Amino acid sequence: MDKNFQDWFEELPLEEQKRRKEQMANMQPPAWIKKWVPTVIILSIVFFGLLVFRPWVTIDTDEIGVVLRLGEFSRTLGPGIHFRLPPPVELIYTPQVTQVKRIEIGFRSRPGTTPAQQVSGESYMLTGDENIAEVKIAVQFLINDPVKYLFNADDVEETVKDIAESAMRKVVGDYPIDAVLTDRREDIAAEIKLEIQALCENYNLGVSIKQVQLQGVDVPPEVQPAFRQVVSARENQVRFVNEAEGYRNSEVPKAEGKVQELLQEAQAYRVKRIAESQGVVERFAAVLREYEAAPEVTKTRLYLETMEKVLEGKTKVIIGTQSQNDVLKFLNVTPSGLTPTLPIAPDPQGGR
Repeated sequence: MDKNFQDWFEELPLEEQKRRKEQMANMQPPAWIKKWVPTVIILSIVFFGLLVFRPWVTIDTDEIGVVLRLGEFSRTLGPGIHFRLPPPVELIYTPQVTQVKRIEIGFRSRPGTTPAQQVSGESYMLTGDENIAEVKIAVQFLINDPVKYLFNADDVEETVKDIAESAMRKVVGDYPIDAVLTDRREDIAAEIKLEIQALCENYNLGVSIKQVQLQGVDVPPEVQPAFRQVVSARENQVRFVNEAEGYRNSEVPKAEGKVQELLQEAQAYRVKRIAESQGVVERFAAVLREYEAAPEVTKTRLYLETMEKVLEGKTKVIIGTQSQNDVLKFLNVTPSGLTPTLPIAPDPQGGR
């Protein structure tokens, strides 16, 4: 108590001092309040400390928590509530690992039905046959390693965009313009995806490429009329080739059928001639056997059969030559219907 106040208080009458002491006693808080005051103060300090430092963190279902302790990677946290040391001792990053991120090359989408913005500097490139093509692609990817995604590159999305543009130019540069515009687009998209994934893994970006879509493949507007003429000429070429192939497919079977017919006829003729030759051989062999058995008889028979064939239908005169006194010197065996021809008698003087 202050000394001046104490002197002033002692100078008061005793009754006044007594009354003032009773008033001061009535002004003191209850004993139970004095007992809990320190506890309340401590709890208040703890409560305000929790509000300020927040030693817990909530990770959403589409996130992964990456904890840095004094600037060094410590651990990862799954979805839910987790306790941590207060910042700046532990810092937590929460990248969304289930969200599909999209990168566009050669164009930029706009909300609603507004046409996409064209970016010609990204879409123009040379094909394998040195033609200019305008190619636009969209790349979709997910975070598969949040630690690599956060700390191996300053801007992962921009890095993936640069990689995708480089891979697109490399793959398209291996194909001719016709393949890029027509039937090889799916193959090209698949190759671009593999190339992007390989480069991302090489740079340890912690991303997984899910899909690469060719949004548009065309030639620059300045050369479209000439290119349409080229395409029309090639279509005509394909049509002519198809017509020629159709004609060939119709004529070749006919020629092959004719060949088979000639082969079969030749085969039949061959079989026939062989059979006839074999018959002649067998017949000659039979005659030879007969001749060997009786040569004179066979010789006479062959002579007579031959003469029968030679003289058939002709005038025949038989003259005996063995003796001048033969009874029968002339025998008319002229066939019916022919005029007989008499032989001329020999001249005794040697004339006729």
